[in-house]
Amino acid sequence: MTAPRKVSYEGAMRIVSGIVVLLLASWFLSALLGTPEESAAAQTPTEWISSSQCAECHQQIYDEWKSSPHANAWNNEDVRAQSDDFANKDCIDCHAPRPVFETGLGKRVLPRSARRSEGVDCLTCHLLPDGGMAATITNPRAACQPTTRRELQRVSLCAGCHDQHKTVQQWKATPHAEHREGCMECHMPYRDGTPEGGRVHVMPGGHYIEMVRSAVELTAARGADGVARVTLENTSGHAYPTDERSRASDLWWRTLPAEEGVEPGPWTHLHRIRDPYRHEKDLASTLLHWGETRTLRVEDSDGTAVEGRVEVVLVYKRTPYYRDTETGLAMHLVDVEDPFQDSDLVHRVTIEP
Repeated sequence: MTAPRKVSYEGAMRIVSGIVVLLLASWFLSALLGTPEESAAAQTPTEWISSSQCAECHQQIYDEWKSSPHANAWNNEDVRAQSDDFANKDCIDCHAPRPVFETGLGKRVLPRSARRSEGVDCLTCHLLPDGGMAATITNPRAACQPTTRRELQRVSLCAGCHDQHKTVQQWKATPHAEHREGCMECHMPYRDGTPEGGRVHVMPGGHYIEMVRSAVELTAARGADGVARVTLENTSGHAYPTDERSRASDLWWRTLPAEEGVEPGPWTHLHRIRDPYRHEKDLASTLLHWGETRTLRVEDSDGTAVEGRVEVVLVYKRTPYYRDTETGLAMHLVDVEDPFQDSDLVHRVTIEP
């Protein structure tokens, strides 16, 4: 009979160490890949048909998107009115688009026929042609199994809709493009200032007056010749205002009384900043382009310099025309008595005598 082999203490410890290493490796792989049940569930294809499906895992992002103009792109009252309730079918493309990865980044988007009430939804930017999801980090364990697509950080992601009125072309003509400071830096900043917090999905833009105020500066002074002047300067990354021809910005002025108890003078229109519609062939574009400054004299209709204290306001509109509050009909600028009746105040300055 062969005698049993003796195992040294060192050999026994090596065996124990090997078992421990195997157990740790098994645990690590399980934690990384999930249990067979978890892995099977994660690999089960899901048909993504609505942004509401994203809320289960991305509630904060979903809530931000839900409150954004993107989510309201189809139901917005101004859009409905200006598109004649989408009788102008060209508007449908960008207000209820199919996924941009399907139509091609940078190319004009195509309209979808379903879920139009969700507007520009999560699937518009994230759904891939193979049914997967585009994200900044690949994660096979997540329900949507996102894969890294660097295009999510690029201007071309937004261009399919937001270059219809040449906003991207305007941006390309600025130093921001040279420094690769794209749409995200201003319109989708990091939630807590760092990449770890993810990007804010409210996507502030022309519907947020604070964003509009940051895009332009208004200063005023009276020169040595006694003439009051105001100066506009574009401080954004594209033209002001941009993206929609319906958007306009107007300068108005009025005289202020020297003593209390006296009513200010009537408002007088000074200047309009707007890119006209294609059919408005008699109007020239007055967009304020990046870095441009524009100085205007404050004077009466006969060219006489305005004396005394003068108040000048810059207002912003999402619709091109002022409308009568009773009839709803568009008004000529000379007939507008209150520039604030359907616009937002951007800046206000006072010019002293």
